[in-house]
Amino acid sequence: MRFLGVTQVFKSIENISDKLYNSNYLADRRLAISVFLAEELQKPLLVEGPAGVGKTELGKALSRAAGISLIRMQCYEGLDEAKSLYEWNYQKQLLYIQNAAGKTGDGGWEKLQQSIYTEEFLLPRPLLKALRSDEKVVLLIDELDKSDDEFESFLLEALSEYQVTIPEYGTITAVNAPLVVLTSNSRRELSDALKRRCLHLYIDYPSMERELQIVKMKVPGINEKLAEQLVKFVQSVRNLRFTGRDGLKKPPGISETIDWARSLLMLQVESLDKETVSDTLSVLLKYLEDTAQVEKRLAGLMPG
Repeated sequence: MRFLGVTQVFKSIENISDKLYNSNYLADRRLAISVFLAEELQKPLLVEGPAGVGKTELGKALSRAAGISLIRMQCYEGLDEAKSLYEWNYQKQLLYIQNAAGKTGDGGWEKLQQSIYTEEFLLPRPLLKALRSDEKVVLLIDELDKSDDEFESFLLEALSEYQVTIPEYGTITAVNAPLVVLTSNSRRELSDALKRRCLHLYIDYPSMERELQIVKMKVPGINEKLAEQLVKFVQSVRNLRFTGRDGLKKPPGISETIDWARSLLMLQVESLDKETVSDTLSVLLKYLEDTAQVEKRLAGLMPG
């Protein structure tokens, strides 16, 4: 049996924070501890939270910080083993069978069947690529909540033992345990069985101070006044509450804040005013009804 590799890419909690910072990702101590334990315990890290708070970016940043490859698997309804784990190259198998026809002799079909389910005909998909990699990789399984319950059940073997079984081929165990990051926007509740196999991290919308730090990191060149104004505005928009509903259909995430900051910088805006905000709200908000609600309250939302 092949044993899991134990390559460690981070030396300490502080090392994780420093390397993520140098990779343009601002991590608090709780996040750094979660990553450190996930690697030490060889457990997947399940990251949940609202859309746009940096869950997917964490997987990418860990790859950059550690200097290792990123293998990303985007989840969607109907995702199955053929798209996530492996597929047989049926065209190549058919050509092989046609060429071998009449040349196999006694017991030919059994020999032929064995010869077409080999490495030569195997097409690895993201999950299998991560398990078979000689070097440690980051495996990002993105938006798992968009997949079906059946796919989630299929993942259990891979995430608990870092191995998968291909009926015609056998069991494949990881050469070097990947650093696995799963993300979820809580579109549906994930199973207890999956959660038991993972460490859990919840990333929420940041405080104003932290979001301001992120904007300054991600948008170099923005002036202090504009950065403070736009972050105050975004924080106020997120906290909006309406009669009969909790708030906006899609509150702006950190990614929208950064996009808005970059847009204002490109437009050479020095300070926020109502006209500028109204003209650029489409960068910050994704639904017409949200834009209408914010425009109604624009005077009260303006900073200062």
